[in-house]
Amino acid sequence: MFLTGPSIIRITASSRRAAGRALHTSQLAMAPIKVGDNLPVGDLFEDSPANKVNVCDLTAGKTVVLFAVPGAFTPGCSKTHLPGYVENADKMKADGVNEIVCVSVNDPYVMAAWGAQHNTKGKIRMLADPTGSFIKALDLGINLPPLGGYRSKRFSMVIKDSKVDKLNVEPDGTGLSCSLADKLKIK
Repeated sequence: MFLTGPSIIRITASSRRAAGRALHTSQLAMAPIKVGDNLPVGDLFEDSPANKVNVCDLTAGKTVVLFAVPGAFTPGCSKTHLPGYVENADKMKADGVNEIVCVSVNDPYVMAAWGAQHNTKGKIRMLADPTGSFIKALDLGINLPPLGGYRSKRFSMVIKDSKVDKLNVEPDGTGLSCSLADKLKIK
């Protein structure tokens, strides 16, 4: 469950009459996370459904690079996005990054297999968001029917002590430009 997160905007519909009594409806709409916002509280999964990783615990008191991809084993993610972070992991850590995290709306077994294929052990933590709840809380999701429906937009962020310090979201949600490892400014 996500208890805190990006700014919330209340959109209220006018009162209506239904079955002889007033019915008031309202809907909560979230604004996308932005620089300066705290991360939402929530769990991701590493290696298996039994291994929960609380996002706020992971980022508390640390500098963390988190990047998200539309899908594990997809061409752009496998040929360009993830390999760039693997190649730049040592440099990022030398620049003060404590953890590098890859998130995707996939199951934890898929993320573990994808990480093993790209030799991420000790460099990048491969975390799954099986239901997309973390990505929804960030309001950085996108509907991609060819990939199974709801997925993450492609983005990267620098998080300092659970607060977004830098954020790069691909303009079309899926491209490979501003969210690449070599475009992310740590300091």
